[in-house]
Amino acid sequence: MTPPVKPHILIVGTADTKADELLFIRRCIEDGGGSAAIMDVGVLGKPRFAPEHPNTEVAAAAGTSLEAIAALGDENAAMTQMAAGAAALALRLYGEGRLHGLLALGGTMGTDLALDVTAALPLGMPKFVVSTVAYSHLIPPERLAPDLMMILWAGGLYGLNEICRAILSQAAGAVLGACRGARPLAADKPLVAISSLGSSALTYMVSLKPALERRGYEVAVFHCTGMGGRAIESLAAQRRVAAVLDLCLQEVGNEVHGSVVTSGPSRLQTAGAQGIPQIVAPGALDMIDLQTWKPLRPEHAERPYHAHNRLIASVLMTPDERCRAAQVVGDKLALATGPTAFILPNGGIEGWDRPGQPLHDAAGLAAFNAALRQAVRPPVDFIEIDAHINDPAFCDAVLSVFDRWVAQGLIPAGAEARA
Repeated sequence: MTPPVKPHILIVGTADTKADELLFIRRCIEDGGGSAAIMDVGVLGKPRFAPEHPNTEVAAAAGTSLEAIAALGDENAAMTQMAAGAAALALRLYGEGRLHGLLALGGTMGTDLALDVTAALPLGMPKFVVSTVAYSHLIPPERLAPDLMMILWAGGLYGLNEICRAILSQAAGAVLGACRGARPLAADKPLVAISSLGSSALTYMVSLKPALERRGYEVAVFHCTGMGGRAIESLAAQRRVAAVLDLCLQEVGNEVHGSVVTSGPSRLQTAGAQGIPQIVAPGALDMIDLQTWKPLRPEHAERPYHAHNRLIASVLMTPDERCRAAQVVGDKLALATGPTAFILPNGGIEGWDRPGQPLHDAAGLAAFNAALRQAVRPPVDFIEIDAHINDPAFCDAVLSVFDRWVAQGLIPAGAEARA
């Protein structure tokens, strides 16, 4: 499938209050050789032009009417209903081949709605949000589509100006360029997702990726510093993966202990809920991530500390915190409906916990291993190996489970086996 010569872009916004901005974006897209349709997600006002997808159509897509939504008498409830309709309508247009890219515009209200719409659309379809709260801590990570592009709507609160035109024209060009350059996800090889960190902490992907590729699989490794985990969950929700090797659970521990480096409360649940085979290990589940550039909290001040760079650092969990994280992992895996194996490398779970490294804590590791033995319960296949997670024996254990499941027909055979 080749990229569209004339991409069709869906522009989402409130046509009663943002008419000038929406029409300007449409002109930019058309001047750039694309075509565009405007979806009106406003509720009360009447726009001065006729959007291609009026708000009545959006309300109907939510299974209700504009009058019923207006009668709610609450702007948050009303916009939540419109968000459901906008997401359903956009997904239908995509399924019909009438949508190549999406550009949404808004303040906090419009951004709230846009996050639902972009999250509903498939990974790899260009999606762009122009927002007055782009990259703000107001936006929780679980609301972000993993491939979402954003730009700050500087000077755009009320009406057009030269700053606003510069931003909107960039956004229009960005989504057009993304549509023309996008390569759709190929379906000729089953996709395996692996969670990890950089090779200074975890190295198993260096061996696992080529080993799985030799077996005929497409392999994607995700950096689990918040958005990487969101991408895994999104792919699993769309059933785009044949198996998940969720070997780094640091985002789960971060969520449990209040770190901002999180993928949200549903991390480690989607593959299991979808029945997708998953091999899980507790990689890096002994650290709490934090921003290097912020002062340490008092409760973290005396702990072993590792600054990875000027953005992200880690402190070591206490034994009690490790036990709590272990219980959360066990509870999440208990919800799985598909084949699930948990591999415990009892010699350590990340590069900085080896003897002589800054996060080495033999007693804490022993307490953690004991907690995991209690928390991970049948029918999860619990496999313990006498090795560190970065040892070759760990990769051998993962591949042993993977190959067994392929032989049993639980994981689709790779392209090489089918050839």
